[in-house]
Amino acid sequence: MTHFALLPELLELLDAGDHAALEEAIDAVHPAEVADALAELRDAELWRFLSALPHQQAAEIFPHFELDRQVELATGAHSQAMARLLEDLPHDDRADLVQRLDPEVAEQILPQVARAEREDIRKLTSYPEGTAGAVMSSDYARVRPDVTVAQALEQVRIQAPTKETIYYVYVVDERRRLGGFVSLKDLILARPAQLVSEVMHEDVLSVSVDEDQEEVARNIEKYDLLAIPVVNGDGQMVGIITHDDAMDVIRQEQQEDIEKFMAIGGEHQLEDYLGSSAREHFRRRVGWVVALGVLGLVSGLIVQRFEDILSQLVILAAFMPMVADTGGNTGSQSATLVVRALALDRLNPRNLLTVLWKEFRVSIGLGLALALVTFGRVLVLDVGEIPPELTVLRVGGAISLALGLQVVSATLIGAFLPLVAAAAKLDPAIVASPALTTVVDITGLLIFFTTASMLLPL
Repeated sequence: MTHFALLPELLELLDAGDHAALEEAIDAVHPAEVADALAELRDAELWRFLSALPHQQAAEIFPHFELDRQVELATGAHSQAMARLLEDLPHDDRADLVQRLDPEVAEQILPQVARAEREDIRKLTSYPEGTAGAVMSSDYARVRPDVTVAQALEQVRIQAPTKETIYYVYVVDERRRLGGFVSLKDLILARPAQLVSEVMHEDVLSVSVDEDQEEVARNIEKYDLLAIPVVNGDGQMVGIITHDDAMDVIRQEQQEDIEKFMAIGGEHQLEDYLGSSAREHFRRRVGWVVALGVLGLVSGLIVQRFEDILSQLVILAAFMPMVADTGGNTGSQSATLVVRALALDRLNPRNLLTVLWKEFRVSIGLGLALALVTFGRVLVLDVGEIPPELTVLRVGGAISLALGLQVVSATLIGAFLPLVAAAAKLDPAIVASPALTTVVDITGLLIFFTTASMLLPL
């Protein structure tokens, strides 16, 4: 059933006051589909709907709303209802929401939350943005190593209704230090009298609470994990990061790279395009656009510097757009490949010379291909545009050589800049297009006019 057909049915049950039928109808549909349907409602109507449901059922639906909508709902006049809902939300989801709230709104809601949940929220929101601690959940199943398998199964059965995942059960001692893990399959297949310490896996992969979230997500993907435990400096387990959290991190990092690649500043959140105001879009984009525009004025100065040769050999003007396009295209190609390889940990700044040598060989082939195309283009031009003291072959050779050199130059710059940025602990995507395009435009015009002036003396 589509959410277009689902919403009228749910509203009909709500208006009729048939809450039992309403709960049954919602149970038959995935919470994400229910959220899609309810998203069309105004805040007051949506709160009326959520308030009619059991807390746990409402908490399953709420995280599927866009985060901006969650903030909007929490900022309204329903602080008490929001506080009750926070208590039942998944730990990482409620921490993400509280971090996005205005401090005044958060301070109005949090005192109404139960003490244990309030302390958990404050703890999770205290970790720096971009770290494992900021995306982890403190909601995980755990057992002691000295209990029997039968006792562990009973403890897991008790914990299961409130835990985010129980497929991995983590083994911790009395000081909550991580010793290993057992899967649910391990517990089911083991003899009931065996100790957990006898069946647990001690070679557990864990991450530090202050480790970069992108590296954590990469480990989850690399080792095909459902979840990964997070420990503090004392080896104590403080939470887990699940595969769905890792997917969110990867999506956010990809969006951040794409936006930086296109010179968009500001915070890089997984937000709906229509959910951001035009003013916000302007603020994030104007800085780079103006800065690159000012830098682009250098291109104009170069053209002015060589205006004499340009006026005597007008044919050069016909190839100026090709200079700009070729540099931008080839430079962006190499930059994209290098940035992607850096993001996947397939490259590091120590590979600089290897990368440049490979890109140089590629650029030679690309340059020769473009030079042939350019030379053929010059040959079909009107010979009347060539000054009598020059030949078409000489002009074509000079222009072809200049554009070939531009390809080599732009390709090497596109590979060089991201690696240098990575070595300087900067985001490699920052130096990519359109910043890269502006740089190769300047170098391309210099190469083009310098080559023409040296080979075509007028």
